[in-house]
Amino acid sequence: MKAAVQKTIDRYLEDRGLRMTRQRRDIIEAVFLSEEHFTAEELMVRAQKLNPRTSRATVYRTLVMLVDAGVLGEVELGKGQRFFDPNFGERPNHSHLICVDCGTVIEFEDSHMEVLEDCLTRRLGFRPSRKSLRIEACCEQVRKEGICENLIKARVGKGAQR
Repeated sequence: MKAAVQKTIDRYLEDRGLRMTRQRRDIIEAVFLSEEHFTAEELMVRAQKLNPRTSRATVYRTLVMLVDAGVLGEVELGKGQRFFDPNFGERPNHSHLICVDCGTVIEFEDSHMEVLEDCLTRRLGFRPSRKSLRIEACCEQVRKEGICENLIKARVGKGAQR
């Protein structure tokens, strides 16, 4: 975890009179083990590998705390499920491109988008407090070949869950 993220978390806890408990520390470590998006349930599995005594309630409370502190983003990436984005603290203005077939998620930033968003919000009399852009499309490999490795993994995974 980056020092700036740790400093933000420490300041957040101190401002609210909260302690950095062992479970909270393990959950935060699990959040920032990877730059990949994850669900609360996926985090629960990661955190319990670090500390088998990790409770579901503490995982959910810690997620709310990290989002509130501004170091973790909560995003909707399709399929009606909320995902958490550990890259949010360093890149709060990035957007997501999602393949509707295989589920691949690509993060991107573009200064043209920021200018467009600024123009739109000003013209319509708004001041943005946060933004989220999600573009759903078919990835190039699925478009060209009709199949991709991620699509196969996604379909095999669904069959295994039944």
